[in-house]
Amino acid sequence: AGDGFDADSGDDVMEMMQDSISLLVIGAGGLGCELLKDLALLGFQNMTVVDMDTIDVSNLNRQFLFRPADVGKPKAVVAAEKVNSRVQGCRVTPKHARVEELSLDFYRQFHVWVLGLDSVEARSYVNSVACSLLEYDEDGNVDPSSIKPMVDGGTEGFKGHARVIYPGMTPCFQCTLWLFPPQTKYPLCTLAETPRTAAHCIEYAHLIAWPRDRPDDEFDADNPEHMLWMFEQASSRAATFGIPGVTPQLTSGVVKNIIPAIASTNAIVASMCATEVLKIVTMCLRGMDNYTMYMGGYGVYTHVASYERDPQCIVCGAGIAIKTRADSTLASFRDALTSDSGGDGALPTDLRGKVTSPSISHGSSNLYMAHGPLEPLTRANLSKSLRELLFAEADMECERRTVTLMLNDKALAAPVRLRVTVE
Repeated sequence: AGDGFDADSGDDVMEMMQDSISLLVIGAGGLGCELLKDLALLGFQNMTVVDMDTIDVSNLNRQFLFRPADVGKPKAVVAAEKVNSRVQGCRVTPKHARVEELSLDFYRQFHVWVLGLDSVEARSYVNSVACSLLEYDEDGNVDPSSIKPMVDGGTEGFKGHARVIYPGMTPCFQCTLWLFPPQTKYPLCTLAETPRTAAHCIEYAHLIAWPRDRPDDEFDADNPEHMLWMFEQASSRAATFGIPGVTPQLTSGVVKNIIPAIASTNAIVASMCATEVLKIVTMCLRGMDNYTMYMGGYGVYTHVASYERDPQCIVCGAGIAIKTRADSTLASFRDALTSDSGGDGALPTDLRGKVTSPSISHGSSNLYMAHGPLEPLTRANLSKSLRELLFAEADMECERRTVTLMLNDKALAAPVRLRVTVE
């Protein structure tokens, strides 16, 4: 890291940011809109934004790239159009898709990933994809060229966080999953017998009254008729116990677990994330180490923590080293994993013989699922070679390559990460 920009390097740095760097922005909601704006105004011109949602009227109070005429349109498409029209030279490409639908080759093309997501599940998935791209040498050391830096931001009311993740080097999302508190849950006895708050009445309607009165209807929180029924039931319950405060807005918030979004929090967290992206790309200053929490409810207060990586993490750990041949079929590779005699492709002694019917995945791709409805859909892969399944066409002639696979089996307490050297 350097000491900032000097007068002689500014033009070269700006040219590099505009022409050579490609960013992936995941999420085009409240935080995503701020991220796109900040990154574009910093000088990054080549960006791709991914979001699966469409614009709702409720988004307009804080997601400033959208207007009433945009309601119902894909967020990614509209956000890209607005940024491209407002920032000269900017080339934002939209992807209206789920993160699970995108291939490893799609993710691999970007230099830095910037996350503006609103769920633990989506973050976990993107984190697993980034870690699946890691390549290692024979000693288990990560190849720096395979690392995709991630800058993750999140907000919750007046609170927010920004963090920098170098998969394989710093704590990944899975390593610090404990940072995210569990969702609030209410005892059913309280809901059924002694409700004390408006939220208790709403949850009663949601968890007890709906399955009792409408057992044949699947509840849909986006269905206006369902939400109206929920509000009416909760209001009736509240009136019986003399509890005030049940409103349509609160009903929607409790049922959907919505936490009020605050535009200023989004702006502050996005600015921290965009600054870290600038540091990563230009190395102008030392980057964040490695987690910052913003506590807007207590004034302008931030706390920086340096969390440690879990060496046993099943997502970003180096995994168990195994050697095999590129022309081996997936079926023969599975047979070697389940063998108790050792040799190429065999598991360590402490796992040998325990694994009997493993499922195997590579990044976001299920190579073979041994059980359930995915088994028939992945069965054809058993006869394919590892070269065909794991290597891109451009890498077909590589003599040696190390890839990361995930192995799961009913006999294992948790999935096992394999570092497979294919020769």
